[in-house]
Amino acid sequence: MRKIVDKSMLGRAWVLAYEDEDNQKLSHNLVNKILASRGISGDDEIKRFLNPSIKEYMPNPSVLTDMDSGARIIADHIIAGNKIAIYGDYDVDGITSTAIFVKYLRSIGCDVIWHLPTREGEGYGLNMAAVDYIADSGAQLIITVDCGISGAAEVAHARSRGMDVVVTDHHSPDAVLPDAAAVINPKRADDTSGLSYMAGVGVAFLTLVAVNRELKSRATDPVIHNALEKINLLNYMDLVALGTICDTMPLIGLNRAFVVTGLKVMGMRHNMGLGVLMDVAAIKKPSVYAAGFAIGPRLNAAGRLDSAGPALDLLLTDNPLIAHDLATRLHKMNQERIDIQNAIMLRASEMAEEYCSAGRCSLFVCGENWHGGVMGIIAGRLKDKYNLPSCVATKSDGVINGSGRSIPGVDLGRIIHDALAAGIISEGGGHAAAAGFSLPATEEAAFAEFLERGVAAQLNGQIPRCEIMVDAEMDAGGANMKIIKELSAIGPFGQGNPEPVLVLHGATLRYAAPMGGGAHLRGSVHTSAGTQLAFVGFNLVGTPVGDFLLDDANANTKITMLGRLKENEYNGRVTAQFFLEDIAV
Repeated sequence: MRKIVDKSMLGRAWVLAYEDEDNQKLSHNLVNKILASRGISGDDEIKRFLNPSIKEYMPNPSVLTDMDSGARIIADHIIAGNKIAIYGDYDVDGITSTAIFVKYLRSIGCDVIWHLPTREGEGYGLNMAAVDYIADSGAQLIITVDCGISGAAEVAHARSRGMDVVVTDHHSPDAVLPDAAAVINPKRADDTSGLSYMAGVGVAFLTLVAVNRELKSRATDPVIHNALEKINLLNYMDLVALGTICDTMPLIGLNRAFVVTGLKVMGMRHNMGLGVLMDVAAIKKPSVYAAGFAIGPRLNAAGRLDSAGPALDLLLTDNPLIAHDLATRLHKMNQERIDIQNAIMLRASEMAEEYCSAGRCSLFVCGENWHGGVMGIIAGRLKDKYNLPSCVATKSDGVINGSGRSIPGVDLGRIIHDALAAGIISEGGGHAAAAGFSLPATEEAAFAEFLERGVAAQLNGQIPRCEIMVDAEMDAGGANMKIIKELSAIGPFGQGNPEPVLVLHGATLRYAAPMGGGAHLRGSVHTSAGTQLAFVGFNLVGTPVGDFLLDDANANTKITMLGRLKENEYNGRVTAQFFLEDIAV
């Protein structure tokens, strides 16, 4: 690694992630250089990465521990005609996991019910009241999706009520697994599948593949047999991709194949509700960005403010009138969520400034009676701003409930799991990038200290440095549509496979002006090739970068730019545009 800039205008070091030994070997191929920086090299490995397909990456589901027994148990109940309950979660991963299971079971004529807990009333995971409700409804099998791994007591209760339980989950397990008929989770200590990076919906999908295979080998009922012949599991890929993206799972390996295929299926609009929601959100072309920042928030809004039921109903309906009504409701709920979030964000930011002044490795803020549905979003915003693992919580009636978001190198889910084992928190779970937790208000200080110690241990006591990893350097004159097309082959971009961060040399500031209500910038630079390159800079007004670029006295100054190169479509014309994040002079 080599430092390009020691200290930028935003006070950060720019570090080149990879440089080949002679600095020339890969210089002719920007894509290969970026892939090398991400540990992908060699013709076969590069070819496989650039052409991800389900066929290429799909494993035999049996590689997951307990998968075969779980598939057999589910198939037994289907063939016997028993009522089956799907128990999910209120976020997009849980909603999409529930949707694919319910759609599959309905398509083969099963008697299926579902339950999504409420965020504020029931909280995450299995609960006794819901288990009793499911048992009273006559269900003989509960399949958990995106939850259940921490529900040992609830699973035992379900079994005492005469029900089988098959757990499918991707969250970190406790020391003792639930005594379920099968526990399918790639994070099990005895699981050797290497699929621990999957979302809950990915685990659910592989379970459906195994169930489908089991039924085809056993089903003698002509109704089930004919239904199986009509099912194409790839049609569920849009929902698998959506859950994977929105749960910020790394877009590597099988996840990458899921998302590439899923975005194509999303564009075909097989799922009526999802298609209508895309129309309401004005999405013309599916993308990781559209899924994560337009579709996902609208589906999440229902569970954040009340019940996730309307979001699931939307994904399950085949009625266009119902779909339009539900999509419109979710759109309005999302706007309400934004208003609530913005109000809380102001106070949380003030508290964060004071907290971070102590030079900590982590960030924890807690407010009185904040809406619990937006804690995770605000934690993510603070994490991005301070480059620290951040937890945000609300305190009410002597109980604290919160969510956390982490940075690369810190497994927040593990810290929350350890806090639960240590008795610091009463409930909690998650994965490396995100986690949720509950604790008595009396343990607030103890939790903050436990979080700090856990993060510091994983970072070896070092406060995360203000460094930006750069994928490649290039001359601004070469920033054009040809390069954008080449870079697009590395996509889809997201967690684990971010958009390439580029440093452009040879740029001279032409002009800059505020836009978007005054918070953002737009402008252009002259390049060494004699061309002009447009740029936009979001939330840069009021920062040293914004102050410099907006000062007319700095026109015609040579600058080095850091950011991402993307295409911009305006009035039917597509041009190259640089998304500016920082500069050095």
